[in-house]
Amino acid sequence: MPRPTGRVLTLLELLQSGGTRTVAELADRLGVQGRTVRRYVDQLIDLDVPVESVRGRYGGYRLAPGYRLPPLMFSDDEALAVLLGLVAGRRAGLTTTQHTASETASAKIRRVLPRHIARRLDTLLDTLAFTDRPGESDTPDAEVLLTVADAVRHRRPVSIRYTDRDGRRTERTLHAYGIVAHAGRWYVTGKDAQIGEDRTFRLDRIADARTLPGSFEAPEDTDPAQRVLSGFATAEYRHEVTLRIHGTAGQIRARLPAGVAILEELTPAAGQDGATERWLRVELRAERLDWLPGVLASLDRPFVIERPEELRDLVAALADRLASHARQA
Repeated sequence: MPRPTGRVLTLLELLQSGGTRTVAELADRLGVQGRTVRRYVDQLIDLDVPVESVRGRYGGYRLAPGYRLPPLMFSDDEALAVLLGLVAGRRAGLTTTQHTASETASAKIRRVLPRHIARRLDTLLDTLAFTDRPGESDTPDAEVLLTVADAVRHRRPVSIRYTDRDGRRTERTLHAYGIVAHAGRWYVTGKDAQIGEDRTFRLDRIADARTLPGSFEAPEDTDPAQRVLSGFATAEYRHEVTLRIHGTAGQIRARLPAGVAILEELTPAAGQDGATERWLRVELRAERLDWLPGVLASLDRPFVIERPEELRDLVAALADRLASHARQA
């Protein structure tokens, strides 16, 4: 592409980003003089691109409001960034409509990539390994996701049709505080207006969402991500575990994150912070206990098991196995 034509397209991209751009700013970004910018603007106008001239101290050029933009133009680096984002999104489960939209978007971008860039991308994908398996969870409906997001933004009640894990279907009115992506799933957290209690719902289990008239006030301390993680940590499971662990909050959180366990300071002292070693109570719920002895061993910190007795037996059995292996020649 001839350099002047490339600069005209770059000028269009700058104007597409919104706002008014001064001649001096455009000249600096394009590496040309002011009169050349005016010539490029004239070329855009000849192509029926409605560029407006804004007079005054902060004047310059802008696109007319409401103008339907032509197809997006990506640089090589931008195209690679978008494609890698789509790949990562599919791996993490952060897609909608069963991955169809991300796959077709990827295909469209790849079709117009220069051959040498496409080869480099293929090389990267061929050599890229993931430590996790692809998420197999159901994805949320795109319209449901956008409707709930709009309700969050404008603090509007939303009616949802929800199917719980036992297959029961209900219709609820939700005051949604926020949307959270966690471990390959989408969640919405807020207050269930009918029972007046906070709830967290999986978005892929919402069959329909409809915005209702009215508005609501969200609590001042709203932290949707923390609400979701706290919900996981306090959910009903087969075993309730209580521990005392001596260490820093950071050391414990490295093995037992907020979505798994709740930490409580037992003897906080003035001036202490999360980087100070001390005894902390750790509470969590679990369907199985067989994974916990290995986690406690990996912490390498003093700990006391308050409950359940079954966990003490499992830890003792692990210690015996390790001691037996260590004695072998």
